[in-house]
This record gives sequence, structure tokens and C-alpha cells, in this order.
Amino acid sequence: MKRTNVVVVGAGPVGGIAAYYLAQHGLDVVLIEAGPNCAQDLRASTFHPPTLEMLDTLGMAQPLIDMGLKAPVYHWRERKTGEFFAFDLTEIADSTRFPYRIQCEQYHLARMLAAKLQDAPNAEVLFNHRMIGYQQGPDSVRVSIETPVDILEIEADFLIGADGANSIVRKLMKVEFEGFTYPEKFLCLTTTEPLEEHLPGLAPVNYVSDPEEWLVLLRVPSLWRVLVPANEGDEDDYLRSDAKKEQVFGRLLGKPEVETQHRTIYRVHQRVAHHFRDGRVMIIGDAAHLNNPLGGFGMNSGIHDAFNLCPKIVSILKDGAEAEPLLTAFNEQRHRQTREFVQAQTIANMEFIKEGNAEEHRLRRAKMAALIENPEARREYMLRQAMITSVRAEAARELAAAEM
Repeated sequence: MKRTNVVVVGAGPVGGIAAYYLAQHGLDVVLIEAGPNCAQDLRASTFHPPTLEMLDTLGMAQPLIDMGLKAPVYHWRERKTGEFFAFDLTEIADSTRFPYRIQCEQYHLARMLAAKLQDAPNAEVLFNHRMIGYQQGPDSVRVSIETPVDILEIEADFLIGADGANSIVRKLMKVEFEGFTYPEKFLCLTTTEPLEEHLPGLAPVNYVSDPEEWLVLLRVPSLWRVLVPANEGDEDDYLRSDAKKEQVFGRLLGKPEVETQHRTIYRVHQRVAHHFRDGRVMIIGDAAHLNNPLGGFGMNSGIHDAFNLCPKIVSILKDGAEAEPLLTAFNEQRHRQTREFVQAQTIANMEFIKEGNAEEHRLRRAKMAALIENPEARREYMLRQAMITSVRAEAARELAAAEM
């Protein structure tokens, strides 16, 4: 039977970071992925300042910055009037070495990490390998993996599930995935059309409020991404049709004849697993929690999960630290952060941008106008939206617990 320190399931950016962190700190790691490669998933594309600081400790921030697009400014915009409220992260440069977002599709980071792991002597990356079960003992976990030709058994000290919203690890843990699914679908269209030429003053990141149909406009190095809500009853074939595409761009630009590269439909959820740990098995990222995309917190919070959990595993396996209190702390810390910050803030962001009657919309607009005119409130808002507030709060709580 094969033996390793940690098996990580899922080779997306969260699983890749977890595996790379552990390998960089001297542990033997096997990263398994059911697909033939790191899938070209277009969902997540925003890296926040604290995430860049974490990646920088592994030497991964600069390659991502070089590949991506710096976005120090983001907008909350009014669709009907073109009015916008600009938030400039250089105002909080005293709080981070990276006072900007990096716009870069998540699969670029995942593929960079997989390539580095494949070159590492203490790591393996196994594509076309699907985890089908595990059994825990007092000091290890036995992981069963379906390969293209047989069943592989690996004995590990720990198992980490970073295998996404439909996580097999979470399902085998038999943990409830509590929360709700938004009734509307979400349609994402990508285009090389220069939207900034049609909509002057457009920022790389734009949350566009409208009583009738909100949208999000995100720039990545090669494309614009346009995210709009869709009626629950609309058939998927219609949502992917030229007629729907022309409706979206006709209303947005007054120009329906726009070429698109992708037309993708999502269901969006607000869900949190009841617990993130079962003995020597942990879940992180979308396997543990899901949220709507407004604010770009999903992938970032998953990477923060990895940076909370992995140092604890290193302490257990390299320094002989007691496992139970550290893994209990991981579960409590990340569960609290997910509920108190990520879930609360993304729901609030959705409430601000969504459709509603004219009076509700007027009140939301007045609230944003007051915020932008108040320097202290504006700063606090940017620190919160950049995830700096939540990362600081978690670090302070962990320090306080260590000093008790």
C-alpha cells in the first residue's frame, strides 16, 4: 500500500495551494484530481490583498501578478444613469503590501501549482483519479482511489477535501450542507469586445445596480466577463442562445452584435457545512462553504482555509504538536469566519445590488452616496470588502487563544 503524509482531493486553486504549502514545508503529499487536468473554470477571477500576501509566502504572488491585471479601483455603478461610486484601494496602502485586486482566472494559479508539484520530489499529482472512499484508524486514514485501470489504496496521516461544491469527501463525512440556493440562475458571458469604449470610465471591476436587471462587469487580461441574473423558468438552451446574448448586449451597449467566447449558466448557493472536520479528515473551500460571487470572496476564503489548516498539520507532523486542539481550532476558526464574514457580507452585497422597487433602489443609492463621502466609513468598508478586516480578526482571535 502506498504511504504519504497527506492526500489532498481536488486540484483547483484551493487544493493546489494546500498541497503546495505542505510540500514546501517538507511533507509528502499526493494531490488527486478526477479530471484529466486543472479544469478551465471561469468562475473565480479576483484575488484580494490578504490572499496575495499569503501567496507571496510561497513565492506565488508575483507570477500571478505578472499574469493578471491589477485593479486598484472598483465601482458600484447605477445602470440607468451611469453614475458610479469609486473605491480606490491605494487609500488603504498602509494596511497591505498589495493595495489592489488581481484579476486573473483561477485555473492559471491551479495549473502553475500543479506543474510545481509535479516537479517536487515529495509530491505527486494524479489526474484521472477519483476518490471513492476512506476509512479512519486511530493514527491514519486509508483512502480508496479509482484510477483509470484499478483501485489504488493510500494510507495517509490526513485527508483534505478541496473537491468543490459536489465534494465526495463532504458527502462521505455525512455532514449537512446547510443554507439555500438562489431561485434565479446566473448567466456569464465572456467577450473580447472593448466594453470600456462603450461605457466610458469603466473600472476593471464593476457591480452595476439596477431595479430591473443588475449585472457585474469584470475584466481579466484577455476578456470581459458579464454576469447577469436569469429567470428561473428560462430554459438553458434559450439562455445560451444568440437571442439572449443579443438582448443582454443590446441593453448594455446598444449593440447586440457582439461576439462571445463563453456562455455559462450557474446556480448560486449560500451554504455552509455543519462542520469542516471529521477526525483526520478536513474539508476546505467550496467543499465546506459556498456563497454568491458578489465581492469575490469564494476562492479567496478557500485559500484562507488552506492557510489556516496547513500550518497546523505541519506543526502536528513536523513538530509533534498535539493534533486534537489544533484541528478543533481549525474547524472553529474557519466555521466562524465563514458564517460571520463571508456569508454575511456576500448576502449583504446581493441585497444591495439586486432588483427591487424604485424606492428601495433610491434608499440603497443614498446609503452608498453617504458612505463614499465619509472617509472613515469608506476606509472601513474597503478594508472589509478587501477581506483585510476578517483576516485581522481571525489572527487576533488565534493569538488570544494561544496566550491563554
